[in-house]
Amino acid sequence: MDLQLQDKIIVVSGGAKGIGEGIVKLLADEGAIPVIIGRNEKDNLKTVDEITESGGKCFQVTAELINPQACANAIEDVLKEFGEIHGLVNNAGVNDGVGLEYGNYEAFVASLHKNLIHYYLLAHYSLPALKKTKGSIVNISSKTAETGQGNTSAYAAGNGGRNALTREWAVELLKYGIRVNAVVVAECWTPLYEKWINTLPDPQKKLNEITAKIPLENRMTTAEEIANTVAFLLSEKSSHTTGQLIHVDGGYVHLDRALVNG
Repeated sequence: MDLQLQDKIIVVSGGAKGIGEGIVKLLADEGAIPVIIGRNEKDNLKTVDEITESGGKCFQVTAELINPQACANAIEDVLKEFGEIHGLVNNAGVNDGVGLEYGNYEAFVASLHKNLIHYYLLAHYSLPALKKTKGSIVNISSKTAETGQGNTSAYAAGNGGRNALTREWAVELLKYGIRVNAVVVAECWTPLYEKWINTLPDPQKKLNEITAKIPLENRMTTAEEIANTVAFLLSEKSSHTTGQLIHVDGGYVHLDRALVNG
């Protein structure tokens, strides 16, 4: 399917690694021009170079997204370079383990800046450009908002906010023809996930326990599978889809737990 994303300018926060990298590379393969916004210039440029070496187009802006002014400056830099924005993928964030019992106010608020507030700010500053192009917004979210996880109050709250903003923006932006959707991730294999699991006493045993609970094929979701859905939602092929929370998770969140035991 031709998603008709040729030369479309798509901003992807946290686009240098993990799920974001998967999204950026797939968009480039579709002929779009993804723009990475991320905090680490070295990581950003590594992904940009890999794409350009394979014949694609990519651009990067280095920005610390917990800084509100940096969010504004990043979008301004994109518009200076390209003059327009056709899509925004809010993706950057981290499960930082700020819980209720052992957390505190400062850590909780800091986590919201890492995981939610820049979603609002990037959308806010991109909106004038998106109105001109009738662009699309895709928010990457996590199952923690729906299932809980334990000891991660701030991240769960941030993802609950992402889901709520998806629906709220879909309503507010109807009059501009701007579609807003979310892709909800459960267990997706990324370098960050691999780093976490390798901190455990028996990583392979834990991984086996996790994948056994994923109904479809008992395996982790790949970053490319997330990216495929994101690209579709950004494209006009999904022209009547808005306000949706789409779970790309092999049935992890919604299918019957009895399936785990066959």
